[in-house]
Amino acid sequence: MGSELLERARELRSTIDAAGAAASASGATTLPQAVVDACFEAGLYGTLSPRAVGGAELPIGECLDVFAEVAYADGSVGWSLMAGSTGACFFGAYCADSFTDQMFEGGVVPVVAGQFAPNGTAVPDGDGYRLTGQYSFGSGIGHAAWVGGGAFTAPPEGEQAEFRLMLMPRSEVEVLGNWDVLGLRATSSYDYRIDAYVPADATFEFFSPTRYRGGPMYDLGVIILTEIGHMGWTIGVVRRAIDEGVAIAKGRARMAAPSVIADDPRFRHDFAMAVSRFEAAETWCRQAFHRADQAADAGSGRDPVLGTHVKQSATLLTQEGLAVVRTLYEWCGTEALRDGPLQRCFRDMHGGSQHVLVGDRNPHQYADLLLADPEPG
Repeated sequence: MGSELLERARELRSTIDAAGAAASASGATTLPQAVVDACFEAGLYGTLSPRAVGGAELPIGECLDVFAEVAYADGSVGWSLMAGSTGACFFGAYCADSFTDQMFEGGVVPVVAGQFAPNGTAVPDGDGYRLTGQYSFGSGIGHAAWVGGGAFTAPPEGEQAEFRLMLMPRSEVEVLGNWDVLGLRATSSYDYRIDAYVPADATFEFFSPTRYRGGPMYDLGVIILTEIGHMGWTIGVVRRAIDEGVAIAKGRARMAAPSVIADDPRFRHDFAMAVSRFEAAETWCRQAFHRADQAADAGSGRDPVLGTHVKQSATLLTQEGLAVVRTLYEWCGTEALRDGPLQRCFRDMHGGSQHVLVGDRNPHQYADLLLADPEPG
């Protein structure tokens, strides 16, 4: 299934690229519905979801490849896809049949959007919760069928609050807009407000969710599963930037230069070092995911040490990807300044790098691991 899904993504490359270029040229803040429909009909939104609900349930390495392929074609389409795929997989794996039979009706993985930070409050109400809150970064909300949000519960006095993720039909959400940004502009990552009743079976506990279906991969939990989409996206955008930069460097000369950019020894050094560091980071990232996946198969999917390695490798990959696109932007001159694929990659990488999952918290956690006293032997 993995190679089949990857081939479908490749077949859509020109369609996705054209949609991304059109959105960039017009300044649109949401994707053309046609490109969303094309990805949906190809089954790409089911990349990460369990097979039991109609998803592909691909191994992590193959998920990375699918997300990278779509992001290579366009960063905004790739971001919306990976965000929607990730959101769907959570509820497909961690919710009971009473809800998933409705959400995945007919074995079809829907388009999901939402911010899962605990920006809401969930007050127990009968067999569910009254969720109220205002959220940002609802990537893909412009074309989603379901929208989610994170919340702390407000339990009776003396009981412990829980951090839960909750999902509801988009019709129950008020979309507020507010998406005037440098990169990832067409992702419709709008602010939104929720004041709705959510049945308990459309929610799950964030830190240690029960796996109702799917393989051990889902025991890795919300954060590590989300990192899969982010890293696949980063790989794709940076690879596109490299290819676009190479084409410019081989065909263009800087003003008063004796030859094309690719012949300049300074460019050759800077470019080789930047790409080498990025490829080394990608290797570590894939290795960290592989080890986490192996641990999940062995029943240790929530190993915090392996999770720390995944998160730090994700931050490193993002930073080295930024270094690549900055190097190319600086060397390719006005060709990178003008609207085009390389400029899109530059803007989108700077947008994606601001996400908390690849932020500076990860290096500090990794440092804690490196500096920890050895356990007594």
